[in-house]
Amino acid sequence: HQCCFSTNKFVCAQPRSSRTARSEEDRDSLWDAWGSWSECSRTCGGGASYSLRRCLSSKTCEGRNIRYRTCSNVDCPPEAGDFRAQQCSAHNDVKYQGQFYEWLPISNDPDNPCSLKCQARGAALVVELAPKVLDGTRCYTESLDMCISGLCQIVGCDRQLGSAVKEDNCGVCNGDGSTCRLVRGQYKSQLSANKLDDTVVAVPYGSRQVRLVLKGPDHLYLETKTLQGVKSENSLSSTGSFLVENSSIDFQKFPDKEILRISGPLNADFTIKIRYAGAADSSVQFIFYQPIIHRWRETDFFPCSASCGGGYQLTSAECFDLRSNRVVADQYCHYYPENVKPKPKLQECNLDPCPARWESTPWTACSSSCGGGIQSRSVSCVEEDIQGHISPVEEWKCMYTPKMPVVQPCNIFDCPKWLAQEWSPCTVTCGQGLRYRVVLCIDHRGMHTGGCSPKTKPHIKEECIVPTPCYKPKEKLPVEAKLPWYKQAQELEEGAVVSEEPSFIPEAWSTCSVTCGVGSQVRLVKCQVLLSFSQSVADLPIDECEGPKPVSQRACYSGPCSGDTAEHTPEETELLYGSLQEFDELYDWEYEGFTECSESCGGGVQEAVVTCLNKQTRETADETLCVTSRRPPQLLKACSLDPCPPRWEIGKWSTCSLTCGVGLQTRDVFCSHLLSRETNETVILADELCYKPKPSLVQACNRFDCPPSWYPTEWQECSQTCGSGFQKRDTLCKQRLADGSLLELPETFCSMPRPVTQQVCKNEDCPNEWLLSDWTQCSVSCGEGTQSRNAICRKVLKTGGFVIINSSLCPPLPFSSLIRPCALDTCARHNRPAHKQSPHIMAVKKVYIQTRKQKKLHFIVGGYAYLLPKTSVILRCPTRRFRKSMITWEKDDKRLVSSAHITIAPYGYMKIHRLKPSDTGTYTCTAGPALEHFVIKLIGNKKIIAGQPTGIREEEAMRKVSLNQALRTEEKHINGILFNGSKAEKRGHLADPSRWYDYIVSRVLQHRGWPGENLESWEAQESTERNTSSEEDQSREYSLPFTMVTEQERLDDIIRNLSQQPEELKDVYTEQLVVQLAHEVFKSHWEHQESDLKASRQRVDSTSVEYPLHRHVSGLTSSLRTSSAEAFLPTSVDLANGLRRPHQKPAILRKISAAQQLSASEVVTHLGQTVVLASGTLSVLLHCEAVGNPKPTISWAKNGEEVKYNDRMLLQPDDSLQILAPVEADVGFYACNASNALGSDSVSIAVTLAGKPLIKASRATVINTESPGVTVDIGSTVKTIQRTNVTIICQVAGVPEAEVTWFKNKVKLSSAHHLHDGLLLIANVSLSDQGLYSCKAANLRGEVTESSQLLVLEPPQPLPYLEELTAMLSSSGTSTHSVLTSPSGTKMTISPGSSVLIGCAVDGHPTPNITWLYSGEPLSVRHHLLAAGRILQILNISDAPDGEFSCLAQNEAGSLTQKTSLNIQEYQWSVDKLVACSASCGHKGVQLPQLRCLLDGAEVNISHCKEKPKPALQPIACNRRDCPSRWMVTSWSPCTRSCGGGIQMRRVTCQRLTAKGSSVPMSNEACAQVSKHPVDTQNCNRQPCVEWVASSWSQCNGPCIGPRLAVQHRQVFCQTKDGTSVSSDQCSALPRPLSTQNCWSDICGVHWRVSLWTVCTATCGNYGFQSRRVDCVHVRTNKPVLEHHCSWRPRPANWQRCNITPCENAECRDTTRYCEKVKQLKLCQLTQFKSRCCGTCGKS
Repeated sequence: HQCCFSTNKFVCAQPRSSRTARSEEDRDSLWDAWGSWSECSRTCGGGASYSLRRCLSSKTCEGRNIRYRTCSNVDCPPEAGDFRAQQCSAHNDVKYQGQFYEWLPISNDPDNPCSLKCQARGAALVVELAPKVLDGTRCYTESLDMCISGLCQIVGCDRQLGSAVKEDNCGVCNGDGSTCRLVRGQYKSQLSANKLDDTVVAVPYGSRQVRLVLKGPDHLYLETKTLQGVKSENSLSSTGSFLVENSSIDFQKFPDKEILRISGPLNADFTIKIRYAGAADSSVQFIFYQPIIHRWRETDFFPCSASCGGGYQLTSAECFDLRSNRVVADQYCHYYPENVKPKPKLQECNLDPCPARWESTPWTACSSSCGGGIQSRSVSCVEEDIQGHISPVEEWKCMYTPKMPVVQPCNIFDCPKWLAQEWSPCTVTCGQGLRYRVVLCIDHRGMHTGGCSPKTKPHIKEECIVPTPCYKPKEKLPVEAKLPWYKQAQELEEGAVVSEEPSFIPEAWSTCSVTCGVGSQVRLVKCQVLLSFSQSVADLPIDECEGPKPVSQRACYSGPCSGDTAEHTPEETELLYGSLQEFDELYDWEYEGFTECSESCGGGVQEAVVTCLNKQTRETADETLCVTSRRPPQLLKACSLDPCPPRWEIGKWSTCSLTCGVGLQTRDVFCSHLLSRETNETVILADELCYKPKPSLVQACNRFDCPPSWYPTEWQECSQTCGSGFQKRDTLCKQRLADGSLLELPETFCSMPRPVTQQVCKNEDCPNEWLLSDWTQCSVSCGEGTQSRNAICRKVLKTGGFVIINSSLCPPLPFSSLIRPCALDTCARHNRPAHKQSPHIMAVKKVYIQTRKQKKLHFIVGGYAYLLPKTSVILRCPTRRFRKSMITWEKDDKRLVSSAHITIAPYGYMKIHRLKPSDTGTYTCTAGPALEHFVIKLIGNKKIIAGQPTGIREEEAMRKVSLNQALRTEEKHINGILFNGSKAEKRGHLADPSRWYDYIVSRVLQHRGWPGENLESWEAQESTERNTSSEEDQSREYSLPFTMVTEQERLDDIIRNLSQQPEELKDVYTEQLVVQLAHEVFKSHWEHQESDLKASRQRVDSTSVEYPLHRHVSGLTSSLRTSSAEAFLPTSVDLANGLRRPHQKPAILRKISAAQQLSASEVVTHLGQTVVLASGTLSVLLHCEAVGNPKPTISWAKNGEEVKYNDRMLLQPDDSLQILAPVEADVGFYACNASNALGSDSVSIAVTLAGKPLIKASRATVINTESPGVTVDIGSTVKTIQRTNVTIICQVAGVPEAEVTWFKNKVKLSSAHHLHDGLLLIANVSLSDQGLYSCKAANLRGEVTESSQLLVLEPPQPLPYLEELTAMLSSSGTSTHSVLTSPSGTKMTISPGSSVLIGCAVDGHPTPNITWLYSGEPLSVRHHLLAAGRILQILNISDAPDGEFSCLAQNEAGSLTQKTSLNIQEYQWSVDKLVACSASCGHKGVQLPQLRCLLDGAEVNISHCKEKPKPALQPIACNRRDCPSRWMVTSWSPCTRSCGGGIQMRRVTCQRLTAKGSSVPMSNEACAQVSKHPVDTQNCNRQPCVEWVASSWSQCNGPCIGPRLAVQHRQVFCQTKDGTSVSSDQCSALPRPLSTQNCWSDICGVHWRVSLWTVCTATCGNYGFQSRRVDCVHVRTNKPVLEHHCSWRPRPANWQRCNITPCENAECRDTTRYCEKVKQLKLCQLTQFKSRCCGTCGKS
């Protein structure tokens, strides 16, 4: 009901249709009707609206003239803010006591909650800014009550004024608390050493009124998880109110207590946990209301039970999950006892009467069983009323559908007829016998049936004579009745077939009681019946079977007992045949058709059926009445010979894919075709060849809910793409439901251990990669040399480690990345020794100190080297006048030979691989009488010299022993070696100055952080060094050279100086001299770098090598750092430039010598030659020498493409190209390219196979649009403009020399075109020169051809006219505008809206491609392109504002732009004469100027100007004068009665409108002169008053719809108050009473009753059945009733399969009586007899 509020009371207005239905309070008063509701005071959050009325009486009206209602009852968005706060802030702009304040609301005032009290921000000032807040403001923050007109009014949770309805604990308005349950409990902390926190309680989504109180030292905190799976944590660190997952939390923290309140509902799952903080125990009490998330929800009504004539429809209830927002299985709602399933509702539906319909009786029987007959039925028009009664009506009511036929033909097939088969062979082999044939009754389908006339049946037996005479006169019996045949007939006799009628079924005869002579046989005869529903046979008592019982005993004859005679005694003969004589004439055997074919396809057999017939009546008689011995022989014939059609072969179902939820089972189904029954061979076919529908491959299984379990997500990407890495995943607790869906649950539901969430990735090993060493020293000590470095191929494994692998497994490495040039100072010339004859070793007397790691260092004998371990050393011994292969090497006076560690090369050098401590010592090179030494020592981790004599072990020892003592120990040696000389020195041997050198070098090493090595763990570091990137060393030591070098003389000077100093100053002098030495060493190093840089700046280096310059030395001591830069840098480096040669472009040296055959397998050649590959060629070396300054860079190309180096194609250090094991693919032209900054040079070498010709071809495309001449290699495509000279080069190689022939378009060219050296010149090219030019090279070894295509280009040119445009204009007429573009631009003026054709007349070769542009941009206006784009058609020129159309013609030779401009005349608005005045009087009359659309001064349709902006129009006032008097009327009042005739009124007054707009009342006479007085009263609602009337309910005898529940009906009709029936339409506005309802009926108290299952008809196999009885019985009487009373429940099954298990060791029995015959005819191998005769066929 609509409730409203007046000042003193609430009034609830009942629904009413007219003003007559007023409340008691209004009835006697004179109130006018209530006015419309005002606008709501708020747009959201609940506001108030009011309605007013006025008192029509001069007296005081009772009641109020205002009423209220609530409105806008929707929650406000969060950003809207508080309504009371908005009202306070509205006063922020108004001064209060001369000052502005920011006002904040004061809420929950107990004295006057509806006044607007506000507090100034930051002050204690509280002011009542308004006596009343706006209507709709909440009285209190936590209540729905609202202020209306300054008073607080109650508002219920249904948002209605005056409502006392409250929310229940579950948050349901006016609820009963059944949608949630109270959860309360207590938690006590259990302290343990390994547990820092614990879960107190899990509060699920949607819970309300949560309250927890913790007492004790511990601390509460929250974990949340949203429905989307987002997790978060809140530590609850301080007291306050805050939002967590959009739920408001109130938390209070005290020293010994914590209180947590959440009003709810929670928007996530909250887990409240406790974090242990003290030794004492804590307890937590909690209480909250948990929502029942699975609730019943009523469904919509199901479809109506009837489409017309009145039916009923029901609702149901479904279980709904509030979390997932979907329907789930009913059992979820049964978990909660509070959930009461709603009862179904029933309502009537489709009450309109059914239209009349045709009803027919069943067809009568056909008048003839075959050959064509007729059958009939009656058809009538009927109607069915609401009660279901059917009554006949006139036929015209059914004529809206065609009437059904009443007569139809039937059995229009031919009648069956006799068909005789061929005669059998004669039954005897001599004399007179019988022969038989089968006569069948065949129907129209060719099937063997009954129905033929016995009188017309052909005979089936006749005599036959075999011309061979018989020689057995003693035989007394008829020929065809021999005893063996009689015996055979006995054996083949078989019992009757079980039918659905009880019948006697005889079993097989026993064996004869005697083995010879006449005996007897017995058999069992049963009364049996076939149960149709189970297809099983049941035994019955004998008296249940009607008719004669077959005999159970008979005589039998087993052959003569002795001798071979076939005679029988008269007694035996009489016994056998006497009893048969009387029947001989009346009964006889006949063939009666064949059995069904043993197979439906693929070849089977049919047996002729033999029956005993009464000869007179032609009826079938018992077989015992016919003479058994005369039974005709068995006849077999082949049948169903057509091959079997393809059929579906079905495999077994697989095990279910899931044990719960919903799994799947699959099976194999394939289309197969049986090829042969004998071999049982089948072939698989395509599915389309099996015409029957394919059986399903998949079915659902195990459809029930799974227990909750962990579901891991997919693994994330690995942290590394290769090698070792990790990957992560999430795991969620979910339950798979029976519908296949997954329900996400809190983690506590999963009891199983959680799966792992991190694992090592199964990455592949990383791709193989190169690890590069540092560059070696320059290969020379002066002049230009090379530097090299080593590359190690390694693989990073998936385990994270790496291994060194074969270098062939890494990608090819450019040769330039392993070798680079280096330049040192210009070499000084050596003075030649005087004695030419004696050998001489060119030793270098220097001391080398290695400063950072390097794979390999080069030295010359004569010096000292202090090196780092694991450095490889190459030691050279340069000699004069001595063969290098004769040089010998010694270490510490012991002869050296090559080993795995030391290599002695025959070229005057030795190599030590990776130095180790045992390699320290003196190495001696001997060249005849000359010898030189080289001393190697290792630098250790203590920055001392390893391997030295014990005199000076380390720095500390030096400090402890007095310097003087140490020097005195050595003084004798020093003086002897350095100053006096000795014989030993002259002989080449040294005394031992090395101790002094060691001492000085160790002092030098102290001046920087030296890269030491731990010698003790040298071997252990061997493996780990491979894993250490050489880049680390480089970055650490980058600022230093690899080795520091000084002259031995310099060290000798220092030693000499030290020996002359007084003892007390020797320490100081040592320090001074060592610092000076370090200065010189580094200064020398930087001077080298400066000169290197100058050289490199002038050289273009293909490898882009960078030389380090001015990298600051980081490790020097302070004495070194404080030195000025000048001490380290040279004053000038220009001297070196004076010695360099002038700059020069590269030039490759051409050598005329032929290819040099070093051996049968190796070829060496220079440029400009031809190399012939033979079958034995193993290596080809192509030399390339080039001069130039800067030094040229060499690169190789094959057939114009860069050579790709690999393990067969090698670039040698001298830039030669070596091809190992050449193959046919290596044939081609190899070009050596030399280049520097000044230019380049290139020369080719041809490599051919067995001397075959070879042509240097290119596959380039050359386009020439401006040059006067173009030269290309054969094989290229040439596109050029006319009048140029084209030269095609055909460079040919071959041994012997090949002859060149030229062709154009496969026609040989005359020699006039030829030039020397295989060049073809095509001068002054024109269009006629286009074509394919071919060069053929031929010699004795073969021939080869290459071709080039020449295309002539012609840039686009303008044409004076366009033929296509002329043709189009002549066909379209003169109305179409047209214009041609031109390079300078054309112009044309046209009117808007018309179309135009623009032509682009252009020519060129190839035909130019045309692009149209508008103002330089692609076209956007509607257009068509015609004549292959040469004509542009603009459909409506108004689409294009001012702009220029241009056509761009382009081909490979160039482009051309032509343009045109179109000038469009525009439509314009015109403002001139005024329109008529809008009013004839009063204050509103205005005149507007008239707008017209003009084109060129002429007026056109105004729609043409609609795109143009309209000019501003100023209205002009007019006719501003008083209007004459006229009648004014109000709207009609509501009718006084709702039906049966009432009146309604309106007020009529005479008024006059003045020129100022005011209305002045006038006398009625003033208006009566102008017009007639309007009526003020009229009749209304004259329709009669009607109501629905219902008859009494019918008996409760409708259809049963449930237990004891039926349906009853009654009639409902519309009538007037005085009882007159009227059309139902007149009552349609009133609620119609029910015409159908449920009722309790004892008839419907029924249920299905089932009996026990019968015993299974089989113990195993696939064909066992069992049945039971199913009856509909009354609950009370337990007596059967009609089954339709139980139809509201499904009928239980009354039969089922059983014992479906495979049979094992089943006894093998024959299943047909003809098995002996099968065995005789050797048919046992046929599939159809193998199983049916397994007993007989299985016998040996």
